[in-house]
Amino acid sequence: MTRVRDAVEGVWGFFVGDDWVTAAGVVVALAVTGLVSDDSSAWVVLPLAVGFLLALSIWREARRHRAAEEQSGRLTTMSGP
Repeated sequence: MTRVRDAVEGVWGFFVGDDWVTAAGVVVALAVTGLVSDDSSAWVVLPLAVGFLLALSIWREARRHRAAEEQSGRLTTMSGP
């Protein structure tokens, strides 16, 4: 049973990793692409989803990083001349 659990955890870690929001977004994008696959414009769904999910992931990580810096007191604000 340990091998099965390890295998499931390995597959989960490979596909989901640290960001379950992005993994869920990819699943939704694939589902939407499948739903509109009869339409000739179905190809545009995945590139738009990837761009949106990438921007969302970067924004979330930057926000998390900034909050950690604020808590540790290392955040320096830029002041103009």
